[in-house]
Amino acid sequence: MALIGYARVSTEDQTPRPQVDALSAAGCAEVHQEQASGGDRGRPVLARVLKRMGRGDTLIVMRIDRLARSLSHLLEVIDLLDAKGAFFRSLQDPIDTASPQGKFTLQVLGAAAEFERALIRERTKTGLASARSNGRIGGNPGLRAGDPTAIRRLRAARLDGFMERLADRAPEWVPHVRRLRPGMAWEDVVRLINAPLPRDRHWTQARLLRATRAYVRDGFLPPDVLKRAERRHRDDRLPVIVAAIKGSDPNITLQAICARLEAMRERTPRGRTTWQP
Repeated sequence: MALIGYARVSTEDQTPRPQVDALSAAGCAEVHQEQASGGDRGRPVLARVLKRMGRGDTLIVMRIDRLARSLSHLLEVIDLLDAKGAFFRSLQDPIDTASPQGKFTLQVLGAAAEFERALIRERTKTGLASARSNGRIGGNPGLRAGDPTAIRRLRAARLDGFMERLADRAPEWVPHVRRLRPGMAWEDVVRLINAPLPRDRHWTQARLLRATRAYVRDGFLPPDVLKRAERRHRDDRLPVIVAAIKGSDPNITLQAICARLEAMRERTPRGRTTWQP
């Protein structure tokens, strides 16, 4: 349960010393320093820090803008920490995810981010409709002309949106992948993830693999999760699945385990689809 500090400056002319001193005074056993733009989500030092965070650890910054310059990036990082069982604290802002007050502030920020996205979508639709009514073609002129720079920017924006969507749902899939892979086949991992979820939020195996590869690439999951699963004897498979269900919720009842197996459409040893405790 370590306190880990992160200090960032944008240029060589700036010094991280005030941040380092404040983080050390807050009890950080180690402080990682980085010179990079706050708008850059691919900071190598930050990626290493997030990768090494463990259960019970707390990532501390002096101010929120030292970690992220956008609300979506801040929420993405906090979701990743939450999936690891870690916490986040800002010394000069009212955010401490280990406290009820900090969690409430985070919920308010999340609601504000969703409201902001809704406004942007609505303004975009209105603008395109107005352009069409005036005989103008909507969209990016650079893309229509095949400009490489415009294409790269669009791909980067799509990647950011994809990673943001993954972060929104990280708690429902990252812990399972981290705990079960590569010991369990992807097909069974997907079924375990989907069992407690409503049908409209179900994962496909292809989507889960794409999400996992993205998190491995960015250092949020270890590369081992992508290794080929060992082949199991048919009789060994069911105990492994039951153990995985129990591992994800140690307090789950036997009746609830049976309901989860039915939701997964797992057959009993006698080939039935109905499970009874």
